[in-house]
Amino acid sequence: MTLSRRKFLERTSALTAASLAFAAMPSVALAQSYSEADLNKAGPLSEKVLGDADAPVTVIEYASLTCGHCANFHNTTFKEIEKKYIDTGKVRFIFREFPLDTVAAAGFMLARCAPEDKYYDIVGLMFAQQRNWAFTNDPYSALLNLGKQIGFTEDAVKACLTNQEILDGVTKVRDYGSEKLGVDSTPTFFINGEKVSGALSIEEFSKYVDKNL
Repeated sequence: MTLSRRKFLERTSALTAASLAFAAMPSVALAQSYSEADLNKAGPLSEKVLGDADAPVTVIEYASLTCGHCANFHNTTFKEIEKKYIDTGKVRFIFREFPLDTVAAAGFMLARCAPEDKYYDIVGLMFAQQRNWAFTNDPYSALLNLGKQIGFTEDAVKACLTNQEILDGVTKVRDYGSEKLGVDSTPTFFINGEKVSGALSIEEFSKYVDKNL
């Protein structure tokens, strides 16, 4: 199956209408708590987890690959979180897809098509190079080039972006976060059940984590 630019847009159009209602939010929102049962309900796709399963603090992040605040968080704060909390067994970190547009959805699909152990590396690369692929006049070609950069053939990228099962899975993860957990901006975090929105600095993030240690 070949994938044209028009077909690319058609395959990801299911996300467009609902996504237009969401906007990235730079400031920290009022904290709110949610039940463990609701938070632990995973979508049809495998959870993407870092850290010790027995860590005292669980952090769930909902983010979009085309969100500038998400990129800022992952390019700066997240690296400190890995060293201070994840690598030391204090935090179990779960990343969930919340695409704000069709380009972000396609990026997540590529990450999902990669080997399981490469998911976080690819998401990190996409955030680091966000301006090179997410905000171009031709995102289709940019995604093809990005896919080749991370080891896909052009045919593999096209096959991935026509995988309706993965697209549906990403959509369901996003919709559950919106409808059940009240996610309406990115990034949004649930830190041991406490909902906090905004691109947290390491100092802000530590305040929420440390009180649970």
